[in-house]
Amino acid sequence: MSLDIAALRAETPGCRHVMHFNNAGASLQPQPVLDTMITHLKLEGEIGGYEAADQMEERHEAVYGSIAKLINCAADEVALIENATRAWDMAFYSLQFRPGDRILTSIAEYASNYIAFLQVARRSGAEIIAIPNDAHGQISVAALESLIDARVKLIAVTHVPTNGGLINPAAAIGTVARRHGIPFLLDACQSIGQLQIDVQAIGCDMLSATGRKYLRGPRGTGFLYVRRAMLEQLEPPFLDLHAATWVAEDRYEMLPDARRFENWESGIAGRLGLGAAVDYALALGMGEIEGELRRKAAFLRQQLAALPGITVHDIGEQKGGIVTFSKAGIDVTEIKSALNKARVNVSISGQSSTYLDMTARQLDQIIRASVHYFNTEEEIEQLCRVVGELT
Repeated sequence: MSLDIAALRAETPGCRHVMHFNNAGASLQPQPVLDTMITHLKLEGEIGGYEAADQMEERHEAVYGSIAKLINCAADEVALIENATRAWDMAFYSLQFRPGDRILTSIAEYASNYIAFLQVARRSGAEIIAIPNDAHGQISVAALESLIDARVKLIAVTHVPTNGGLINPAAAIGTVARRHGIPFLLDACQSIGQLQIDVQAIGCDMLSATGRKYLRGPRGTGFLYVRRAMLEQLEPPFLDLHAATWVAEDRYEMLPDARRFENWESGIAGRLGLGAAVDYALALGMGEIEGELRRKAAFLRQQLAALPGITVHDIGEQKGGIVTFSKAGIDVTEIKSALNKARVNVSISGQSSTYLDMTARQLDQIIRASVHYFNTEEEIEQLCRVVGELT
């Protein structure tokens, strides 16, 4: 089944105003997601926040099931968290490290994750090891295997890094992690919603994700998956009266499922919007979404590569919807400004976001144009026309 792009654009209000190639930042929300949130906010205004939450409890509970269906897990293995970074933090900071322990990660790891590694390494004496890349620029599974020993306590990698087009071989990494019994934390912030994600096939023990990017959900939403077998090994870095129950003067009991990673206060409208976005993606079919998205990203790379002075900076054997490029003699801020004037949304990816990767590739700043299925070839050609005319 092919996607009806015209119909999908018709129920995406933003498509009437901009050509949106910033979907790895925050995508355009479809009308059903907007309606879900607006309806709930109106309900809160009419009857009160707690009362509205009570009235929508069944629909709120259904969000867990929708996410479970999306990533092929059980609903009690899902926690709703306010963003992907906090979801990742809740998993990572639940682990205990000692001097000499090793954390294996990727060269293209995102800054927020690597900063957390550095903080924990400074506190605990653990070491951070960046797994070398293979000839395609993705994590070398052979190099990963060679680094495995008794000191390795965690494998933590980003599935789709913030720049470079790269899709890391998550399932192959999961095979290594399972074989050696090493916890595997996958940052799926930019793969969820653009790729088919099956946590059973990947073999990750923990996965963090956001709503605002390729899922086309609201900002301030995300989720954490924790494999049931891992739960008893993890105590969240902080607890509240939602995550645990105070059962005696000197004792508490944590929730038995992934909701021990949640906290009491949250935006119900956003959570419902996240559920609507997941249901929207499921209705379209993640296979269809991934195919359309990757086809259009490939078309954009092809069109850009044909322009004089343009360098496409994408790497990896498998490439996703993030397309990065620069133009000789033109500052990236000038490129972004010219595109904005033409109502084309893109972003700039800087060295500080992926310091190891950008330094290794001798890059400072590059343009990131992240494609989604609702983008058209005409929009891609317009983006390229604007960039091509810059001198």
